[in-house]
Amino acid sequence: MTTDTDQLARARRAVRQQAQTSALLGVDFVPCFRTGEGIVAVEAPAAPRPAPAEPGRADAERAMGALRARYEADAPHEKFATPHRYNKLVWGDGDICARLMFIGEAPGADEDATGIPFVGRAGQLLDKMIAAMGLRREEVYIANVLKTRPPNNATPTVEEAALCAPYLHEQIAVVAPEIIVTLGLPASRLILGSTESMGQMRGRWAEYTGPGLGAPRIPVMPTYHPAFLLRSYTPENRKKVWSDLQMVMTRLAGA
Repeated sequence: MTTDTDQLARARRAVRQQAQTSALLGVDFVPCFRTGEGIVAVEAPAAPRPAPAEPGRADAERAMGALRARYEADAPHEKFATPHRYNKLVWGDGDICARLMFIGEAPGADEDATGIPFVGRAGQLLDKMIAAMGLRREEVYIANVLKTRPPNNATPTVEEAALCAPYLHEQIAVVAPEIIVTLGLPASRLILGSTESMGQMRGRWAEYTGPGLGAPRIPVMPTYHPAFLLRSYTPENRKKVWSDLQMVMTRLAGA
C-alpha cells in the first residue's frame, strides 16, 4: 500500500533529479513546490566533477599508443608485394576498453581519407547494426586486419594479412574484449586460423586464442562484412547477420 510518506519521498526524488538535470544544462535557479508540509525546496547541486579515470584505461591508452608507434616505425605494409600508396594510417576507433570488438579486413577510400575505420557506406551500415544491438559506436572498438588501403580496394592477400597479424593480435590484447565479431572472410580466417568459407563459419561460435602462453580465449562470432550486405542486400542475408548479432547480444547480456 502506498502511503503519503512514500508519495512525498518519490516527489522529493523527482524534484532532486530535475534539479540535477537543470544544473547540467546551466540553470542556476531552484524550483519549489508545495506539499501538505509546506514549501519544499531542493538545493541546487554543485557542478558535476569529472568522472575519475577507469582503472587500467590510462595503461591501455599508453599501450595502444606505443603499439601504433611501433607499427609506424616497422611499416609492414612497405613489405607488401603491391605497394599501398595510402594517405592516412587507419588504426582503430572506439572505446579502448570495450566489451565488444569488431574486426574488418582493410580500409577503403573514405577510411584512407579520414584515418578512421568504417566511415564509408559499409561503415554507415555497421553503425546501424551496432545501434540495432542497443549500443553506440563509441561503446565498441573497431579495427581492421590491414591498416592501409589496398590498391583498388583489393581483398587482402594471405601474405599481407600475415605481415599485419602481430599488430592486430596486440590490439586485441590491449582492448581485451569479451567478444569479437569478425566481419568478412579475411578477418574471420585470420582470427580463427580457418580455411572454411564464410557461409560455413557464420552463425556459430568459435574461439580466438592469442599468441603466447596464457593468452586469453575470446568467443568469436564471424559474420558477413557490411560491404557484402550492400552488394547482396537480400532479406535472407540480412536475417543471417541479424541472427549472428542477436547471439552476440544474448551472450553479452549473460556475461
